[in-house]
Amino acid sequence: MEGEEGGGGEGGDLLHSQMAPSFYQLFLVTSLWAAMYGVSPPSAPSAGGLPASQVAASNTAFALRLYRRLALGAPGENVFFSPVSVSAALAMLSLGARAATRRQLLRGLGFDPARLPEAAVQQGFQRLVGALGAPRAGLALRMGSAVFVSKELPLRAGFRDGARRLYGAQVSSVDLSSSSAARRRINSLVEKETQGKVVDLIRDLEPQAAMVLVNYIFFDAQWEKPFNPAYTSNMYPFVVGRTTVRVPMMHQVEQFAFGEDPELNCSVLQMDYRGGAAALFVLPRPGGMRQLEQALSAATLAKWSRLLRKRWIEVFIPKFSTSTSYDLETVLPKMGIQDAFDQNADFSGIAKKGFLKVSKVAHQAVVEVSEAGTKAAAATATQLTTRSKDSSPRTVCFNRPFLLLIASRAAQTTLFLGKVQDPTRFPAGRGLPRRTHKQAT
Repeated sequence: MEGEEGGGGEGGDLLHSQMAPSFYQLFLVTSLWAAMYGVSPPSAPSAGGLPASQVAASNTAFALRLYRRLALGAPGENVFFSPVSVSAALAMLSLGARAATRRQLLRGLGFDPARLPEAAVQQGFQRLVGALGAPRAGLALRMGSAVFVSKELPLRAGFRDGARRLYGAQVSSVDLSSSSAARRRINSLVEKETQGKVVDLIRDLEPQAAMVLVNYIFFDAQWEKPFNPAYTSNMYPFVVGRTTVRVPMMHQVEQFAFGEDPELNCSVLQMDYRGGAAALFVLPRPGGMRQLEQALSAATLAKWSRLLRKRWIEVFIPKFSTSTSYDLETVLPKMGIQDAFDQNADFSGIAKKGFLKVSKVAHQAVVEVSEAGTKAAAATATQLTTRSKDSSPRTVCFNRPFLLLIASRAAQTTLFLGKVQDPTRFPAGRGLPRRTHKQAT
């Protein structure tokens, strides 16, 4: 549905724009890394290091590569994950990796070990983690790590100290031979740190498990201009393939950064959170999702940022809640990270004796999308009649599959990336187990 451009204004930028968004979202992600038995201290980081922005650029490239792998493994299904959580866990693991295992981990993250010292990469991640954890009004964003090591495993001080100093990781010795007790302890930590949103992350431990690495990210943000719940339609049609499902559809008219990409036949809408984060919603033409996914790249994201302009938009976005779980040990080897999972693994920088390889990489993400946070709902609801006097709003209706990207402007990094294929379900996919979904109410 066409309308005249209103509002004018400068081009928007996903990481730097000061535009105003409009509802409430909560995201939680946990990454679990379980390694099997036995595992030369990591090199001390140099005085230098990468700027957080350089780590963020590699994180964006890694995010798009991982997205394509996940989407390929689950065609026609919802996809949602936190690339910064996965990459931070891999980087922390590389602290104790050696030889080809380390090189593959760093290359998998988008760094060239031949040109860039690992210490610089680690300090870059340290700065990124620090930027994400800086207090910001109206935004709760916290990323953390924990390392649980078998009490029988002689942990190297270099790895323990590096994990604590660079990633703020909690390092604990536990009796992993008592799998049920260890599982309860680890799950209790994750549940506490994610404020009860991620429960029972670990459902079983390998009998020979010697170490579990956990990385989680908690994101709780309110839109600057919340949707008014009174305008939400509870039975709005959403097209999924050749069928139609009914979803709660939020609705408002407001000024947002918006653009259209004629090459990819898609509309791009940016909505900002309070506290320096932003969401990018990308709506392809009907049947155009595959073309859009194939074109995803850093250059495409940059192009979309240049296309964004502030204008009046009548927007319809579904209200939904999803939880996703991925076992990434089958995906990461296809991205060049192979030795860590087989008999060629070298994690001699983690423990003083024994053989250690990664047996499991579990990643869980939870997202809730609704009109407004509890504190903001009563005070800042938007009126649908608000618009400029000399223009008509452009209507954008997300009533078919779309992409969703969440970024931190402060850290200049991609926090979350996914595809909403069907807001009413989150089905199990082949090779990507433990997926759950619940409809928001």
